[in-house]
Amino acid sequence: MYEFMFGRRTMRYWLGIWMACSAAALWAAESPQTNCLVLPLWQETVPGALGSQDKDKPMLYVYLPSEAPAPTAAVVICPGGGYAHLAMDHEGREIAERLRRENIAAIVLKYRLPGDGYRHPIPILDARRAIQTVRFHARDWNIHPDRIGILGFSAGGHLASTAGTFFEEIPLASAAKDALSSVSYRPNFLVLVYPVISMQDEWTHRSSRANLLGPEPLQKLIERLSNERQITKDTPPTFLIHADDDKTVLPENSILFYQGLRKAGIPAELHIYRKGGHGFGMRPTAGPASGWLEDCLKWMKQMGFLHPEQPVSAADKPLSFLVEQTQESDRES
Repeated sequence: MYEFMFGRRTMRYWLGIWMACSAAALWAAESPQTNCLVLPLWQETVPGALGSQDKDKPMLYVYLPSEAPAPTAAVVICPGGGYAHLAMDHEGREIAERLRRENIAAIVLKYRLPGDGYRHPIPILDARRAIQTVRFHARDWNIHPDRIGILGFSAGGHLASTAGTFFEEIPLASAAKDALSSVSYRPNFLVLVYPVISMQDEWTHRSSRANLLGPEPLQKLIERLSNERQITKDTPPTFLIHADDDKTVLPENSILFYQGLRKAGIPAELHIYRKGGHGFGMRPTAGPASGWLEDCLKWMKQMGFLHPEQPVSAADKPLSFLVEQTQESDRES
């Protein structure tokens, strides 16, 4: 089946795509466009579009390894920002460049935002399309089609966890039927970094909820987008990290999702660092919490998402619920 779906494109085709899409991507100073392929998420019809400005055009920034020995894993990255803006630099470009150095393809998603009129289900529609695009181009980009994950930070973590729990049909998608539409949008794994998970009053990040669902959402919508309650056998293996001192998005969000995964028998690993705060990406100001990616890479290798010969810097850890009681760092986020 994949032999049919992933035929190789010519160099002339990709050169044309590169030139056209790079020109269209000059919309934002913080866009992660250095040394990457820039593509519009939707080639023609953009489902649910409210206009034709930059804010109405979701984009992909594709960082491909140059020396991967075999088809590699890929990660779609959803930056955070409370569903109000996108932290495209420290939760997008910096992560993608690091993953590329590890011979992992990284694809940063600029998804449409509720502040621009795109409430649920538009963000998850864009996230699904990103996964479909990566899987459709797996052969062209030297990606293993069964090793495609989605990584999200904060509100982007809510979007990523929605991609792993929300599989119902979205009628808007029928407006853009094309070759990608029949490709699976289920991610093979989730990586959730200080994620918003719940929409319930007790645990939610209220501004993220208000932005995504509106100021007074119906209870059934709150329930449907509380992803800790939507875990099924189809939810993929998940790696979660949080800081115990996160006052913006409570660590209970990650804990509740982990508990739901465990109840459903889904392989999962959770790291809670004593210090780190919120929104740190990989920046060293968070102290030990900023090293979460090394643990994530070890988990990916344990789970079989990395090539067997791909090096991992430190000894593997068992799949387990890990609470990291780290020493207090001199600098806090």
